Amino acid sequence: MSQLGMNFGKVAVLLGGQSAEREISFMSGRGVLQALQSQGVDAHAFDPAERDLSDLRREQFNRCFIALHGRFGEDGTVQGALELLGIPYTGSGVMASSIAMDKVMTKRIWRAEGLATPAWLEVDSVEATRHALGAIGAPMIVKPAREGSTIGLTKVTTDAQCAAAYALAAKHDPLVLCEQFIAGDEVTCPVVGTGADAKALPLVRIVAPDGNYDYQNKYFNDDTQYIVPCGLPPGEEDAIQQLVLKAYRTLGCRSWARADVMIDAATRTPYLLEINTAPGMTSHSLVPMSALAAGIDYPALCVRLLASASLDCDVKGTAKK
Repeated sequence: MSQLGMNFGKVAVLLGGQSAEREISFMSGRGVLQALQSQGVDAHAFDPAERDLSDLRREQFNRCFIALHGRFGEDGTVQGALELLGIPYTGSGVMASSIAMDKVMTKRIWRAEGLATPAWLEVDSVEATRHALGAIGAPMIVKPAREGSTIGLTKVTTDAQCAAAYALAAKHDPLVLCEQFIAGDEVTCPVVGTGADAKALPLVRIVAPDGNYDYQNKYFNDDTQYIVPCGLPPGEEDAIQQLVLKAYRTLGCRSWARADVMIDAATRTPYLLEINTAPGMTSHSLVPMSALAAGIDYPALCVRLLASASLDCDVKGTAKK
């Protein structure tokens, strides 16, 4: 066993969970588990949907790698439980995780800080969705405000599509977001680190079949192209990395995250869409691709992220007893 692996103690890789992204979480978690074990880490799978979190303390786990996605995984709930248990974990703390999971709240904060994000309206009915289409214009994106992985998302171009789009989004979340569609290049930018030490990794440009980066194309379709280096002019890539770092720090994120950005084809203005505080770590996932372009392979990335595990009070400078 490596000295580094020994220093981590007993590690739980939290995977599965109760969200609509349970299947993807298993894919991420199993990859992380295998990578950590290959580096000598005493890592074990732990599914919070099947076991009580109190078992983490009873079985003397020393830290957690959160590979849960969506609700009850990256929305501040499991983070709060781990704070109470006193077990350091990867990713952002309670507040940043909760805010980032809520796309509406995230956009409000970014807008208040002068960071560009597409125009939006919150809706609670089909009629309100139709009104939003008139106000925002077509095409328009309709999606749940608190889901990930493009679950429940529809691109709407006509009034007749509003009812089905709203119903699909509302099935996943009563809070539905209607958002201006930005036509242009789609890129994503991972960030690793905390505060002044946070660093943006290389951009990944996404080219999906017919421009439709949906759940199927994101995780299961090999026809989607991921281009890294992204091919953008160096100055443009650097500007987007700086924008993402500001977005990350503004929400108080730590450890790691990944921000999704659309670049307007006409103006080349980048618009922040959302930030994921527990990004995917599957074979199709974007953070490992970006990290590899920066010279960090998958096992090294997993170890680096595990090393960043902390508690909210640790980040503020007050150690847990």
